[in-house]
Amino acid sequence: MLHTRIFKFNPLETNCIVAWREGSGTCMVADPGMFSNDSTSSLVAFLEGHAIVPDAILLTHGHFDHTWGVKQLLERYPGIPVYMNALDKEVLDAGPALMEGREKVASKRTDFPFIPVTEGLVVESGGASWKAITTPGHTPGGVCWWCESDNLLLSGDTLFAGSIGRTDMMGGDYDALMKSLLEKVMLLPGETDVIPGHGQPTSIAREAQSNPFLTPFNEPEGPWWEQDGIPIIQ
Repeated sequence: MLHTRIFKFNPLETNCIVAWREGSGTCMVADPGMFSNDSTSSLVAFLEGHAIVPDAILLTHGHFDHTWGVKQLLERYPGIPVYMNALDKEVLDAGPALMEGREKVASKRTDFPFIPVTEGLVVESGGASWKAITTPGHTPGGVCWWCESDNLLLSGDTLFAGSIGRTDMMGGDYDALMKSLLEKVMLLPGETDVIPGHGQPTSIAREAQSNPFLTPFNEPEGPWWEQDGIPIIQ
């Protein structure tokens, strides 16, 4: 069984996900957005309490609120590989500038070495296999991480419970986001659980049925007058 724990870090309440399989002794950490030393301490205390050590950091994209804590984790656990789509390097580098005027926030550096992620890359971490699904739209280098064996998707800011990622920031592209969602994410099995980058967990089936941005999934396959149970008007 794959265990997961969600931490909400920083003023934007970014979901940082820890996932591990019992007995593995290791874990995967996704989107470590710790902004304060207290947040980092709480994460480390949790890891030590469960006797698990991170063996990979997976990033869903390069926005500052998802990457603030990477360097702090690397300082605590040197040598952990960090995985990010290289298309988001410019987004990552722009992080401090996006917070101009907020000195304390802008001073948080997000430069760190990372392994470039491409479509289909599989990372073994925390006793599980995580497959990269590239999902540009929210940012050019958006990535969803899929653990097929445990029906779990980390969707970052691509898909939320009842919503989708915003596309009005640097590198955002609404058409690209919808293409990512309709041609990749929503084709995953309906029983797939989804942990987004913010907000509450959901599932592919739930979003296919109720997400207002994904209404094509609720449309009938043919004209209404051809559907079973609907009388044909003569």
